Amino acid sequence: MRVGITGHRGLPERSAALVRSELRAIVGDYRAAELTGVSCVADGPDAWFAQAVLDHGGRLEVVIPAEDYRGVLPRWHDAVYDSLVGRASEVHATGFSESDDPAYMAASEILVGLVDEVIAVWDGRPARGYGGTADVVRYAESVGVAVRIVWPEGATRD
Repeated sequence: MRVGITGHRGLPERSAALVRSELRAIVGDYRAAELTGVSCVADGPDAWFAQAVLDHGGRLEVVIPAEDYRGVLPRWHDAVYDSLVGRASEVHATGFSESDDPAYMAASEILVGLVDEVIAVWDGRPARGYGGTADVVRYAESVGVAVRIVWPEGATRD
C-alpha cells in the first residue's frame, strides 16, 4: 500500500500531540512490509507521518517541491528533514527552483499520483493559499485517489 500525507503546519502543541498519536495509530494498521509512505517531509504532519512509517518498518519516498525547499523550512527542522530525506528509498523532484504555491501544488500532484491513499490532516476549511491542504484533498478526490481525513476531536488550528 502506498500512502501519502498532506496537512496543516504550525499546529498548537496540544493539537500536534493529538495528530501525532493518530498518525502513529493509522500507520500501525498497515503491514510494514507492504507500506510505502510518500511525503514532502515539511515540519508537522509530513515529518510525523514519515517518521512513523520508518519506525513501523515501512519505506519512505520523498517529494521535494523546489530546489530551495529546505531553506524555506524552519531552521529547527533541518536535522529532521535531512534525516528523513537521507533515509528515503526514492526522492522525486518537481523541477521548480523556488518554493512557492505552484511548486507546492505540483509536489502535491506528484505525491497524489504516486499513492493509493492520501491521509489529510485537515480541519475542513478552505486552503489559506494555493496548494494548501484543502486543494490537495480536492485534487486527490478529482483523480479518484482515496482520502482519509485526520482531525482529532479537540484539535484546533489557531
